[in-house]
Amino acid sequence: MEKIPMTRAGYDVLDEELKILKTVERPAVIKAIAEAREHGDLSENAEYHAAREKQSFVEGRIKELEAILGLAEVIDPARLSGSIKFGATVTIFDEDSEEERTYQIVGEAEADLERGLLNIRSPIARALIGKDEGDNVEVRTPGGVRSYEVVSVRFV
Repeated sequence: MEKIPMTRAGYDVLDEELKILKTVERPAVIKAIAEAREHGDLSENAEYHAAREKQSFVEGRIKELEAILGLAEVIDPARLSGSIKFGATVTIFDEDSEEERTYQIVGEAEADLERGLLNIRSPIARALIGKDEGDNVEVRTPGGVRSYEVVSVRFV
């Protein structure tokens, strides 16, 4: 299987979610199912069906997280340098909106655009890979071509 690149912070967040699902959510769902069964006829018991649905979600997410963490290759960005690659924290200047934005290029499983964590497979990240400070980048997006200038590249 192909390894999944991930930062230590991203790994820790997913590992913590897995622990909560196993130690808090799973027991709570089992308890809710047991309580719903005590109410009798399961065919018309909405509480039972809701608890079973939640159990299905929790178990599915546990399996997903175990698979991701099992294939994770934790990369320490602080040990890297040079042009933009996985783990780089990049500040770019959007030449169209004249705004500066800072992103860290991370693995798919830990990406969160609202927190500035950019999926390495996104169009912007793919266009930035291999670039250096001062380079200009054009990115094809669904809204058209966007132009960016790389302001800074750091590995933290």
